[in-house]
Amino acid sequence: MMMHWDPLWFLFAIPGLLLGLYAQFRLSSTYKKYMQVGIESGQSGAQAAREILDRNGLTDVPVEEVPGHLTDHYDPTKRALFLSSDNFHSQSIAAVGVAAHETGHALQHQASYAMLNLRMQLVPVTRFASMSYGLIFFAGFILMRMHAIGGPVFHQMIWLAIGLFTVVTAFQIITLPVEFDASRRAKEQLFRLGMVREDERTAISKVLGAAALTYVAAMVSSVMELLYLLSVARNRN
Repeated sequence: MMMHWDPLWFLFAIPGLLLGLYAQFRLSSTYKKYMQVGIESGQSGAQAAREILDRNGLTDVPVEEVPGHLTDHYDPTKRALFLSSDNFHSQSIAAVGVAAHETGHALQHQASYAMLNLRMQLVPVTRFASMSYGLIFFAGFILMRMHAIGGPVFHQMIWLAIGLFTVVTAFQIITLPVEFDASRRAKEQLFRLGMVREDERTAISKVLGAAALTYVAAMVSSVMELLYLLSVARNRN
């Protein structure tokens, strides 16, 4: 989010922006490439997810189809796995890789993986923080320009916004190990259960690696924006 058309914002935003564009390009190109490559087992994404779940005693976790592109996710509150239509039906390396990744989250939930539990606990406060920090930041600038508040109150509002955005950034940082661990579990299951051949390992890793890079980009963007907010607060002292 651009803050008050401040040129300094661009300096902090560019690294995250460039990495984000690269991550999206890499994910799009890698996913598109391996959606065209059939998997030797002939399983669809839904079938692969179902087998992994069943083989790990998660027979009560449903695998459901949802509309949209790459809308795949595991919902720990519903204890259900959702796959986008393409990945639900496709018998491709990309679809199986994405589906296996989402089962990785179900396996984390089953094992009470600490970082997943922490992320789940942070979801409500993160939603509130992500919606409110920008409003507080902008409101401070507007009220200050209108001379409705003085410097001390404005300073307090900036630090409140920083505190809220710190929660958002912490959530992004915590998300990284959760996503990397889910991919690790996914590859482990696919190979251990013999669902992919040895010569398909590299392709699976590329699909999961491209998806993971998007989370890295989101984390970098959050960290850089937090640094920008801190620089504003310091300059306003």
